[in-house]
Amino acid sequence: MAPIGHDPPVPHLSIVSPVYRAEAMLVELVERIVASVQPITESFEIILVDDRSPDNSWPVIEQLMRQDHRVRGVRLSRNFGQHRAITAGLDYSRGEWVVVLDCDLQDRPEEIPTLYGQAQQGYELVLARRHQRQDSWMQKALSRLFYATLAYLTDTPQDRTLANFGLYHRKVVDAIGQMRESARYLPTMARWVGFRAATVNVMHAERTSGATGYSFRKRLHLALDVMLAYSDKPLRLTVQLGLLISSTAFLAVLYTLVRYWLGQITVLGYASLIISIWFFSGLLLSVLGIVGLYVGKTFEGVKNRPLYIVDEAPATPPRA
Repeated sequence: MAPIGHDPPVPHLSIVSPVYRAEAMLVELVERIVASVQPITESFEIILVDDRSPDNSWPVIEQLMRQDHRVRGVRLSRNFGQHRAITAGLDYSRGEWVVVLDCDLQDRPEEIPTLYGQAQQGYELVLARRHQRQDSWMQKALSRLFYATLAYLTDTPQDRTLANFGLYHRKVVDAIGQMRESARYLPTMARWVGFRAATVNVMHAERTSGATGYSFRKRLHLALDVMLAYSDKPLRLTVQLGLLISSTAFLAVLYTLVRYWLGQITVLGYASLIISIWFFSGLLLSVLGIVGLYVGKTFEGVKNRPLYIVDEAPATPPRA
């Protein structure tokens, strides 16, 4: 325990992991992190952020804290989502370098020395590229669709093999910490803040136990958040679509008038009228829906609510 009136020593390395449904994996996670980090430095901390997991993850974290003073637990008041849990971990981290990795052991702690070695070549940000993803075909297909759509909407190439696993210098972490918008997606935020970045190929392990907490609904919600937060292209596409439909409708009017003048149309069709109403009503609702999503995100942002609420945490306050 640090002396009263003195701040605890600043560790060289912080390892942040958001925890959800990981009761069976936490002991192995910490053991493998310790074994992987000790050859680099003895000055490190492990921050486990319990995103209000419905299992017994928090009691396990408390036991790990009692066994090893380098383990620090942060428990959120409810489930805020993986990327907000990562934000909480980054805020509480104190190290010069910060590693972010998932708790399911698919991000192998044994790759941390590889990331650290690459950072020593003069990089402030080193991201792990998953060489061969050990996920289901459905997860891979959804990932391809998400990154292809995001690349199209943002006009920026996206690498679907990159995720949260990476090594971040303190100035990168502080820069990301200044971004307090409600839509959180670490890979895109890390790309936005800049600095010298590198990628390293790593092995991607299979999930050892349990099932992922990312349902299709959660993935869809995250995808919408990211796309709306980092691109206004859907709005521009709706304008282009409106102009295209207006041009087509104008040509259709000319064609109908010519047919009428030639005597080819004697009775106006009720069906065509109803179909036109349905079509344009649906189009208007779609456009209003897209605009409404942006208005909703703006409304959510101006409320300026905290990104997360901590229920239990170490005595050391967050940096942010």
